[in-house]
Amino acid sequence: MGTFSWPVRISSLDGRRIREVEMTVDTGAAYTTLPARLLHEMGIEPTSRRTVLLADGRRVESDLGRAWATIDGTSEMTLVAFGEEDAPPLLGAYTLEGMGLAADPVAQRLVPTEMIMYYSHHQAGS
Repeated sequence: MGTFSWPVRISSLDGRRIREVEMTVDTGAAYTTLPARLLHEMGIEPTSRRTVLLADGRRVESDLGRAWATIDGTSEMTLVAFGEEDAPPLLGAYTLEGMGLAADPVAQRLVPTEMIMYYSHHQAGS
């Protein structure tokens, strides 16, 4: 699948520090990733740490924090990974799914998608 970029506004949780970032849409990446320096400058701090698998096969510990992501006027709180300085900003699956968006790689755009819910109120009473 080809990659494409999309503009994303990243904001601190208090909404006071905002950056417009051109991000590579990467549905193979679990988390939206930005350079750690940028996140620290925005006052976004790590709240947890997880082991992640990198594209080159290495497993590393990654710091995760929370930020607001705004895409095409819609905002949602999301997890962001603290990346290395030379790594490109990535828009990951967690953020896309949280916003009800999917990548259309042919048209190179983000599109609204139906979210799947497996619960049925008919099953609850059975």
